[in-house]
Formats: sequence, C-alpha cells, structure tokens
Amino acid sequence: MTKIVVVDNHGQFTHLERRALRDLGVDTELIDNDTPPEAIEADGVVLSGGPDMDRIGASAEYLEADVPVLGICLGMQLIAEELGGRVEGGDYGGYADVTVELVDADDPLTGNLHPETRVWASHADEVVELPDGFERTATSDVCGIEAMSDTDRELYGVQWHPEVAHTEEGDAIFENFRDICEAA
Repeated sequence: MTKIVVVDNHGQFTHLERRALRDLGVDTELIDNDTPPEAIEADGVVLSGGPDMDRIGASAEYLEADVPVLGICLGMQLIAEELGGRVEGGDYGGYADVTVELVDADDPLTGNLHPETRVWASHADEVVELPDGFERTATSDVCGIEAMSDTDRELYGVQWHPEVAHTEEGDAIFENFRDICEAA
C-alpha cells in the first residue's frame, strides 16, 4: 500500500489533508515538522499549510528525501523559497473563493483539472518568482503563480487548499499525487 506522510506545519486544515489521503486508501500519518526525513518510510510527502515560515521545523529537509513532495499553501511557499524562488505578501490576504486557470494540461498534478477550477485559497503570502526547474501550472486574477511543478525532481505545489470542501476537485489533486508517488 502506498504511504504518504503529512508534515504538520501547524495549519488549521492539516488534519483534513491526512483524511483526504486516508479516504483514498492511502496509508498515511500526520507527523510533527521536527521529524527528520530519515526517521520515516514513505512513498511521498505532503508539506502542509501553516501560519508562519518561521515555524517550518525540518520541512525543508524533505526536499532532498528522494520521494515526491506536494507543498500546500505555506508548503508551496517554502519549496519556492528554499530552492531559490521568491515569496512576498499578496495583495489579497485571507481566504477567498478563486477561479484558477490551469495552464498545463499535461502536468501530472493539475493537468486533469484543465482548463479551470474553483478553489479556496489564502493569498496573504504567495510565490512571485519560480525556482529554477519549475514551471507555472496554474494562475488566477488574484495570483500569478497558483501552482508549480518540477516533474524532474517530483516537487509540486499548490497555493490553494485541496483538502477543504470549498475547493472543487480537491480530491483530484490528492489522487494525482498518489499516482505520482506510486509511479516513482
């Protein structure tokens, strides 16, 4: 059975990320973000959202763990920042319903949501410059980089929260990530 751990960065929806994976039949557990990557056995890692980049613990170490990684909200931002991208405060803070345009129909994480979907997202902070090796895979009127992928390193990020009921097709993101982990 595929195992995907969810690294808890103290986000308010983190438990829902684990539940979404469990409901897909994935062996999953929620782990503290101070847990070093070498202490876990998993086929993939979800870096959860959270309130503060200063509270990410060992999360950045998972980028070198040689398994696929999905960053959600803060998780995406820490991937970008750790790998040479840039994160800044967004023009629209707080959570909002956003229509996202998927710009890469071939992307393994978001492609089957093409051409657009409605999501629940916070844009208090957002990725404004991609790290080397990443492609922008989604955009919106609110945020230029709503999702990003580096398929060579199997690193993925979404600004929105696929685990909440307000996000249409959120389960598809977790299904696609499960499939990425199973193929790795």
